[in-house]
Amino acid sequence: MPIVKNFFIGLSNNPLLNKTAKEIGPMLGANKVVAGNTITALVDTIERLNNKGITVTVDCLGEFVLTEGEAIQAKDQIIEVMYAIYNHNLDGHMSIKLSQLGSEFDIDLAYRNLREILLKANQFDNMHINIDTEKYDSLFDITQVLDRLKGEFKNVGTVIQAYLYKADALIDKYPELRLRMVKGAYKESDTIAYQTKEEIDKNYIRLMEKRLLNSKNVTSIATHDDEIIKHMKQFIKDNNIEKSQYEFQMLYGFRTDLAEKIAGEGNNFCIYVPYGNDWFSYFMRRLAERPQNLNLMFKEVIKPDILKKAGVISGAVASFGLATTFLYHIFKK
Repeated sequence: MPIVKNFFIGLSNNPLLNKTAKEIGPMLGANKVVAGNTITALVDTIERLNNKGITVTVDCLGEFVLTEGEAIQAKDQIIEVMYAIYNHNLDGHMSIKLSQLGSEFDIDLAYRNLREILLKANQFDNMHINIDTEKYDSLFDITQVLDRLKGEFKNVGTVIQAYLYKADALIDKYPELRLRMVKGAYKESDTIAYQTKEEIDKNYIRLMEKRLLNSKNVTSIATHDDEIIKHMKQFIKDNNIEKSQYEFQMLYGFRTDLAEKIAGEGNNFCIYVPYGNDWFSYFMRRLAERPQNLNLMFKEVIKPDILKKAGVISGAVASFGLATTFLYHIFKK
């Protein structure tokens, strides 16, 4: 449903909603999908997941970085989390958005910030640093920075969005890098990306198979889709793909029972763990990517009684609650 996806993308880009949600996130149950906003809470979450045989990749949430000071602050926060992971002997690494480091107004600043992060990562047992995907307009900057860094650092990788027509070429370009394969969660035109779920799913499976047969590094199968997970398990078995060459990956707070089941079967498994106050844009894009997550949201996150207790904190949040309630009933049919 493109109209639903566009709706959530629009919400994710709304500064007023982001500001309000940051202030009242705990009241709305944001802690169900974000691992708190303190190092102590984050460490506790990672330890709990590690004890279940699950590794993590941590995303220090942050949107609308507009100044050099904000970009440096984001970089410092990322390094603080890296220290915590290393000092507590946790099994985890980092996922970083280039825009958070200043790329939208100064690409050289973003490069310097990311390089500093990678130099620190080398001190922490070569902790992996993943450059997260963003909207298509940022793809050129991401690949340019990645190309500058991959010769110097072996612990850097990125994300490939299967709905992009360019995804094939990117997989061919980076066989030696660790890659995360996702469907795609941004609104893009039909001139650069597939639009229907059927097209995207088909391309995702094709690209995953191609990557697993030809890669020289780990591939993250990042999806909550039962049919795709089932298909990839069988493909891995039929083609004798080494366990060291892949992992399954899901989002923190989504389909926890399934994640633990797959990990319990002996598969490498990684949970994408968001951390910090800026949870709203992140969560809206997850709903845009998979609107069925509305069911989970109303069961675990934004329950009607919680919204009632919160009161009409702002017209924006009230409208959001009404809209998601409406969409929830659509998806229950």
